[in-house]
Amino acid sequence: MTTLVFGHKAPDTDSTGSPIVWAWYLSEIKGVDAKPMLLGEPNTEALFVLDYWDLDKPEILSDLAADTPVVIVDTNNPAELPGNVNDADITGVIDHHRLVAGLETRGPIEINIQPLACTATIMYKMIGKDWAQAPRGVKGAALSCILSDTLAFRSPTTTQEDRAIAEALAQDLGVDIDSYADEMFAAKSDVSAFSEAELLRMDSKEFDLDGTALRVSVLETTSPQPLLERKDALMQAMPKVAEEDGAAEVLLFVVDILKEEATLLVPNDTVRRIAERSFDARVEGDTVVLPGIMSRKKQIIPNLKL
Repeated sequence: MTTLVFGHKAPDTDSTGSPIVWAWYLSEIKGVDAKPMLLGEPNTEALFVLDYWDLDKPEILSDLAADTPVVIVDTNNPAELPGNVNDADITGVIDHHRLVAGLETRGPIEINIQPLACTATIMYKMIGKDWAQAPRGVKGAALSCILSDTLAFRSPTTTQEDRAIAEALAQDLGVDIDSYADEMFAAKSDVSAFSEAELLRMDSKEFDLDGTALRVSVLETTSPQPLLERKDALMQAMPKVAEEDGAAEVLLFVVDILKEEATLLVPNDTVRRIAERSFDARVEGDTVVLPGIMSRKKQIIPNLKL
């Protein structure tokens, strides 16, 4: 039976590229029939990466049959996975996020969770000398994942290992990191075709804060103004998205990659209180700028307080 490799819902570049990398490794190096999959449409940056490296877009998983062997990458959170994921045969987990309870396996499996900025960095270390056999597109996918998750080394999640591996991949591929990252981020910033509800879910994580369900959304961009011009419409869409997704509130952070700051939309008193208690901020309108805040994983979620 084919092993399916997939990341989280609302796939970003890492959850699009890492399944491609690992499915190649399993199939071509380990001799395991494997296939990359997606849990939804990839974002604009991920689509750019697929096109740039001439990679086929993985199929979107519509139904996960019981007993299907799967490898889960870039998450270990059941809320970000198919609802029946525990009916599958989970054979591996490769991730760089905090450990969340809920996954069940048939027996002992290989789990590799490391405090690095990107899943692809972990995979690079695991694949080792076999990278010499990787096709150009697979190497390009890995490089793209690292540059995306580190925001081209601007994110505080970046480690020396992430940087060194990205630089090694770029040198191997003959790619100028700054120029290529600029192209990636320009693609990520073009979200004009998306509705407000789609934007709120585009790069979003479900998070339980002391029994209160939150949807924590981040939009990383080199051009925040077009998004901020839509703030009224975005805030009007938040209650319906929250209701449909079973959340009490939607928190939307617009991250300015170049200025290295985030703007949080503040639609109501609850979000205002969260902003002031979590980030020691003074909120006087319907937005608040948070200097230096760029990482949901390291700076936003760990600091959230009701």
